[in-house]
Amino acid sequence: MITIDPRSSTPIYQQIVDKIKENILRGILLPDQKMPSVRELARLLPTNPNTVQKAYRELERQKVIYSIRGKGSFIAAGFKHRIDQEKLQEITENLKHCLVEAHYVGIDQNKIQEIINQIYQEITPIKKRSK
Repeated sequence: MITIDPRSSTPIYQQIVDKIKENILRGILLPDQKMPSVRELARLLPTNPNTVQKAYRELERQKVIYSIRGKGSFIAAGFKHRIDQEKLQEITENLKHCLVEAHYVGIDQNKIQEIINQIYQEITPIKKRSK
């Protein structure tokens, strides 16, 4: 379900957030599906439960998951894509950085577009691709 890279410069809690969002987009995690408890996920990864708790708090803040006291955390139903200008700016900066690096190592625009299309296919649920 989720793998983390302890050597990555991306904080572990952010890796967890990103992987959960990716799994939702791919249709692996479904609306109202119960998430593993903080302790369970910390054991599976393995990482500190505080790190998992921080990821869950961030996902809840973004309305990706919701919690029911005594029952656990669940994938939010009715997820709606929404443009957050601050997030859009962050994504734009990240893409710019990636494109500069790609250009620097000699990857041309066609190859970059091919990579983007491949990644988009990977994160798009199968049912949406067939339409």
